[in-house]
Amino acid sequence: MTRKSVLLDAEGAVIEEFSGDCAGSGYPYLCRRVREQLLAEDPQLLTRGGLTIQTTIDQRLQRAAQRAVDAHVHRDDPQLATQVMIVPGEGAIKAMAANREPADGPGFHQGTTAMPYALAAALAAGLRYDDGFVVSDEYRPRSYSTFKNCADRAVGDPAHSIHNREKGGTRFVTLRSGTQDAVNTFYMRLEEKVGLCETVKTALRLGLRRADGSPLQEFETFALGITEADPVSVANSYATFAARGRFCEPRLITEIREVSGAAHPYPAHCVQVLDPAVADAVTGVLTDVLAKSALKGVGREAAGMPGEGDGFRTAWYAGYTPGLASAVSLGDSRGANRYPLIDVTIGGRRYSRVDGTSVPGLIWKKAMTEAVRGTPETAFTPPDTGRFGGCRDACPN
Repeated sequence: MTRKSVLLDAEGAVIEEFSGDCAGSGYPYLCRRVREQLLAEDPQLLTRGGLTIQTTIDQRLQRAAQRAVDAHVHRDDPQLATQVMIVPGEGAIKAMAANREPADGPGFHQGTTAMPYALAAALAAGLRYDDGFVVSDEYRPRSYSTFKNCADRAVGDPAHSIHNREKGGTRFVTLRSGTQDAVNTFYMRLEEKVGLCETVKTALRLGLRRADGSPLQEFETFALGITEADPVSVANSYATFAARGRFCEPRLITEIREVSGAAHPYPAHCVQVLDPAVADAVTGVLTDVLAKSALKGVGREAAGMPGEGDGFRTAWYAGYTPGLASAVSLGDSRGANRYPLIDVTIGGRRYSRVDGTSVPGLIWKKAMTEAVRGTPETAFTPPDTGRFGGCRDACPN
């Protein structure tokens, strides 16, 4: 009789038996990720049985994440909510929670959680917090060549207008205020200035990946979050900011041991991808975004960004403390375009529309508050105001 495989947590305690069939798992999202990694590594591993699979999961954090999801989204809701927690500077995935098994991978447009990638590219290029542009509530590129992808092809669309969710009229918007208010037209101007390709390359270096594994789509609205991303990669990209620009490949499995005793180790792979001072400057802005929202007060220094998809089709929240990064995604698994998050009942509550600070933000805050409780306090490195304060060349007239 074939021995059952088991999943162990980071401490070596059993999480559950692992058969490769995640429908009956108590941790379907986690189970799915393990299965995908085994298939990618060696499809034969799934058929062997008797595997001892050591993971990076912290069961206390896993419970905190699951409780937060369950508090706001029911198991039988058509919407799919997922949360991931990752340790900055290590890439260790500590929690993977969902209200049910993702049918075909949890990939939703990340919306405005993509804005910090363009912000990082702008700060790296020498812009300062109070640099900005005069913007209106509508943006249209002047020509096809206003935006060029990394193959140097013109991908601007002068026929396509981009609008702000909240009307603010014509005004001067800075890096700081444009991020604070998630101003679409400002971020189009910012991406125009720093370059679409540089914005995409920054996101890639930070760890952003498409959920289906295909290349990132290099279109003009990249900074507004057109990437259908897995919460693992969004959480990990924010973990790179928290780790002062140190990117680590997200890691769920640390070792697989076969019945024979043969071991397959999975070491951490980390590399510095962003100037630490630039990462600190991004954190400074995102700390203000969180502090001025209804989600402030997780019990630690924290930074975060809500994510609204176009037309409220998806909603996200991504953020971090110095020691833990997390992302929450929400969308309708029947199809986000056909079933936007407008006039919906989720978790037994009615919402006229769901934005990043509502359901995903509440899940994020509840889980993170519980996660950091009783852990040692650490602090962010303050931004270099001499380098990033004030304005340089895009100042208000």
